[in-house]
Amino acid sequence: MDRTSDGRPIRMLTIVDEYTRECLAIDVAKKLTSEDVLERLSDLFVRRGVPEHIRSDNGSEFTASCVREWLGRVGVKTLYIEPGSPWENGYVESFNGKLRDELLAREVFDTLLEAKVLMSGVV
Repeated sequence: MDRTSDGRPIRMLTIVDEYTRECLAIDVAKKLTSEDVLERLSDLFVRRGVPEHIRSDNGSEFTASCVREWLGRVGVKTLYIEPGSPWENGYVESFNGKLRDELLAREVFDTLLEAKVLMSGVV
């Protein structure tokens, strides 16, 4: 479910390590911005080290010039998948599908806070 029980939308930023296939983060919000992406990535880079590259879809929160410029400054290459080509980001798509099937399709979130708390238990 990508909405609360009263119909308010919920967005999720899931970050999966391609090598270990470990889910590194799930951020839940009403809206996700490039600033949210930068905050999460900078936190992960400090805790886990700077990766050689990141792969993402072409969402505006990832393609924003501030995100591209920041990644360039810290030496991270960007690999954007082609629109409509989810197989190019298979590990994240697989994780998101399992998350959807095993939790989101079975759970009704009454509030955004409830969704955040439940997602924090997944990581």
